[in-house]
Amino acid sequence: MKEALLYEKLADQRVRCNLCAHHCVIAPDRKGVCMVRENRSGVLHTLVYGIPLSQAVDPIEKKPLFHFHPGSTAFSIATVGCNFRCDFCQNADISQMPRNRGRIVGSQASPEQVVESARQYGSRSIAYTYTEPTIFFEYSYDIARLAHGAGIASVYVTNGYMSSEMLELFQGLGNGHEPWLDAANVDLKAYRDETYKTVCGARLQPVLDSLVRMKELGVWVEVTTLVVPDLNDSDEELGEIAGFIAGELGAEVPWHVSRFHPDYKMYDRGPTSAGALRRAYELGLVSEVVEHDLLMERAREIAGLVNRNAPLAVRGPRLAIRKGRDLPLHEAEILAETFRERVVRTDDAKEGPAAFVEKRPPEWRAR
Repeated sequence: MKEALLYEKLADQRVRCNLCAHHCVIAPDRKGVCMVRENRSGVLHTLVYGIPLSQAVDPIEKKPLFHFHPGSTAFSIATVGCNFRCDFCQNADISQMPRNRGRIVGSQASPEQVVESARQYGSRSIAYTYTEPTIFFEYSYDIARLAHGAGIASVYVTNGYMSSEMLELFQGLGNGHEPWLDAANVDLKAYRDETYKTVCGARLQPVLDSLVRMKELGVWVEVTTLVVPDLNDSDEELGEIAGFIAGELGAEVPWHVSRFHPDYKMYDRGPTSAGALRRAYELGLVSEVVEHDLLMERAREIAGLVNRNAPLAVRGPRLAIRKGRDLPLHEAEILAETFRERVVRTDDAKEGPAAFVEKRPPEWRAR
């Protein structure tokens, strides 16, 4: 148990937690919505510091992060607890354990031990994942500080409901340290506030605000949407999600669409069809609508953005497009993967992520 960060003391020994957008006002001997932050005699404590329930080595692509140190591994950790209560949660046995069973379990592991484990396994990053990392912020914050010194990146896999104060503290605003959160995959679960309220016990706008703030603070962001039949799978809503990502975050931000399967409290519908995922994918490709007279001007702007990338990374897709345009789809995909594998083995493939982490322009060598 450890005193929490980001809270304020109120009258009658109550406290207000400012870690996430719930901003819980907590009476003595009570817990917040997450059920892992408790007011003890007017002092807010985190109950999960140093008690991870899960530690594992995963491909970074499993997070999913496809454009952050691709091909590397992430040492992944989680504690119990979550500040959402999603009816379709696929990790409810651990995320909802404090709420449903009143239990906090795990094994002791200090921040130093976590970083050393990541180093021993050769992981390029530490991922705070499986449940909601915001609720064990103090733990992840101390780990990230040590990881940064060891050259290991920190990654959040999150619902995006943290406060701006938390993000700013993580990135060193006001306290002088360098940014410690390098990348995040954020679940954008829907684009309807009513869905967030009824299914997740939260609101939409704080998630959108967090996504924008992360981009402003230099965090590499990728977005995931679990496509749930008859909940968020309409063309209109998926198009709005794609439009928000392209318009507010940038067309370069990857959008992952994943398949729902019945779980936890949502067994009233079947899995997402392959057709629905394909439709979401197609909508995601429409990143911008431009007036006819401005098409060429905009095309040149996009070409300029593309050409800022590594020369070999630009050349590979161009060759794949040229050579694969007349091939059947599956053969074209195999050809494209061949070019991708060639590119990821180059020095420039390592230079791009390194330059991002070090906050400097990349130095491409075309090799």
